[in-house]
Amino acid sequence: MPIGRRTFIAGASASIGLALTRPACAQSRIKIRDLYKTQAEFSAEAKAFAASREIITVPGFMAPPLKADASFFVLTQRPMAVCPFCETSADWPSDIVFVRTRDTVDAVAFNRPIITTGILELGEAKDEETGFVSLVRLVDAQFELI
Repeated sequence: MPIGRRTFIAGASASIGLALTRPACAQSRIKIRDLYKTQAEFSAEAKAFAASREIITVPGFMAPPLKADASFFVLTQRPMAVCPFCETSADWPSDIVFVRTRDTVDAVAFNRPIITTGILELGEAKDEETGFVSLVRLVDAQFELI
């Protein structure tokens, strides 16, 4: 049975619409270096992700844990053999992210690349459990080895 012109146009339009929308499983991705516009200012992309509260992915490396059985870690841009955590946000490096996980973290070697998924939060905040002060956080996060 031949396809009519209207049926073809309607089907083609629907297919184009599907092709232009992002699949539900796709997630936005940002690199740590792209979180900041300058040392003291967040990038427009980071601000948009934080405002949207969408789940994003951030590649990096897990710094060595500060304690066992923790539900947090520090994500770094480059492998670091020691944790880069600082006591105040004024000293917060622009190449790390505080990550609050859903579950207890099974630490991985500091030089193994990981991809971390969570909700981006920006601005100074003090973590109630750890007392850490951070400027950039991924919350409700999880990670996997790349």
